[in-house]
Amino acid sequence: MARKSSQNIWVLVLLMLAGVVLGGFIGNALGGISALSWLGYGSSFGLSSPLVLDLGVLTLQFGLTIRFTIAGIIGIVLAFLIYRKM
Repeated sequence: MARKSSQNIWVLVLLMLAGVVLGGFIGNALGGISALSWLGYGSSFGLSSPLVLDLGVLTLQFGLTIRFTIAGIIGIVLAFLIYRKM
């Protein structure tokens, strides 16, 4: 029984990621249309410039920026509704 619930969680996570990606893509694609420009409205947070760790021999750069848009949130909600119907 535990295996089935863990598989369901992975399905939910994959559907949510797909919803965010498709929603962000749709928000960027339709953001140029004045009537649908509100789909691209959102906020970004994270590291605006990468964090650099210089070890002399090896240099590592870390950076992460997350952007939430209205279209991405709609995508998450639709993914959750699809998951509930499964």
